[in-house]
Amino acid sequence: MAIGDIIVGIDIGTTKVCTVVGEVNNFGQIETISSTSYKCSGLKKGKIINEDEISLSIAKTIKDAEDETNLKINSAYVTIPGKYVTIVQNSIAKEVKDKYSGISAKDVQSAIAQIKDIELPEGQALVDIVLDKITLDNGTVVTDPVGSLSSNFTVNAQIILADKEYVRKLNSIFKKAGLEIDGIVPTTLAERNLILDTNELHDNIMLLDIGAGNIDIGVFEGQTFIYTNSIPVGGDNITNDIAMVLNISEEEADKLKRQYGLALKSFIDNDNDIILNTCKDTSKNKIIKSSELIEIIEARIEEMFAIINRDITMQGIKQKINNVILTGQGIVNINKSDVAGKINLNIPVKIATGRAISTVRPSFRTSYALVRYIAAKPFAKTVSSSIDNQTNESFFKNAIERIKEFFYS
Repeated sequence: MAIGDIIVGIDIGTTKVCTVVGEVNNFGQIETISSTSYKCSGLKKGKIINEDEISLSIAKTIKDAEDETNLKINSAYVTIPGKYVTIVQNSIAKEVKDKYSGISAKDVQSAIAQIKDIELPEGQALVDIVLDKITLDNGTVVTDPVGSLSSNFTVNAQIILADKEYVRKLNSIFKKAGLEIDGIVPTTLAERNLILDTNELHDNIMLLDIGAGNIDIGVFEGQTFIYTNSIPVGGDNITNDIAMVLNISEEEADKLKRQYGLALKSFIDNDNDIILNTCKDTSKNKIIKSSELIEIIEARIEEMFAIINRDITMQGIKQKINNVILTGQGIVNINKSDVAGKINLNIPVKIATGRAISTVRPSFRTSYALVRYIAAKPFAKTVSSSIDNQTNESFFKNAIERIKEFFYS
């Protein structure tokens, strides 16, 4: 990245679209120059159900960002739910052209070109390359090998593939909004460096982003991205359960969830009376105990963690996970959700405490994390989003060119 680079990140959620525009400042850090959001219900349970609505919401956030920054935005990066992502581990050993001159930029470029040269499964598109580690011939692991005296080096990387049909829909949505796609990044991969603290970045971690209608799972063995998926449940399911069981409006159910949010009935201090104002069972206001409300919340949270537990057990990766980190507006405001997670997963669970988290409003954390992820892309030639007119290229050609530009030329 270079000083003055503008990076636009868009996160399409269950209830809204959030856009962050970041600029690289003189200290090489991302400075947020615009954060905009607009309501959207075009994504449900991780599936695109209304392209036009999503497109209009994106266009609205972009228009607001343009008004705020006096920029003309023509392209942006976007997140993708884990269920549409496949991770392929790959490595390549590369001989150095001139070992006495040290590893050159061209040596690295050649290695990266080879490592991404894999046979793509049908229905999959290559959307990202995550460089994991680079090892010199003496076994030393380096972040930047250029200039190192070594006769050869080995590059380990994750090749990120995405469902081609989902990518096609994203491309259609962006074109309707008058935008090109700069790149597509799995949600938890984008969030990792923002959500995790320094120690967690080197641990074997499962990151759980629990949103309104979707849970994104990301599993990392140290720096290595080994698994991602998404599950179509979230905070809205808790609200819906409360509304259905108590026969009240969803508005009141959401208010009660926020006011009495507790994941485990055993932690109730006072079993207070709650007056239900919209209950349809009686002409008068109905009174329940707070324990009745907490039981409903507890049952749904227990089910969420049970589904996650089955998923990571079936994938054979549960035993690799040392700690679980919770984030997302769907659950972090529910007290003792980390304790409930530990009970159901039998793995230590904590609410995310990464230092950078507190600097970003919760609704913009994913889109801001996306901007940070792109800005930190190693060996990037250019990562800036376009604020000039682009030719109307097909997405897949454009995506490949963007991926090439991530690296040395």
